[in-house]
Amino acid sequence: MQREVTMQDAMKRPGTKQWAVALVGLSLLTMVASACSTVTGAAIGAGSGAAIGAGVDGGRGAKKGALIGTGVGAVAGTLYGISR
Repeated sequence: MQREVTMQDAMKRPGTKQWAVALVGLSLLTMVASACSTVTGAAIGAGSGAAIGAGVDGGRGAKKGALIGTGVGAVAGTLYGISR
């Protein structure tokens, strides 16, 4: 049985998770737009490192992967910025 959506359901305020996702997305967009290669590399490295770590070793791997990815991404971004 389907539940009817009321106007009150449709007008709910976004939760903390939605605000956090929007803030992270806007921050990443700002970093990319301002061409700050070190910070952008660190952010992308942290995200990809966390995703790879979570796939390999769950929550513990995600934390370690994010830390390693941040460092590697920052170095790669800095080298890219210097060479560009």
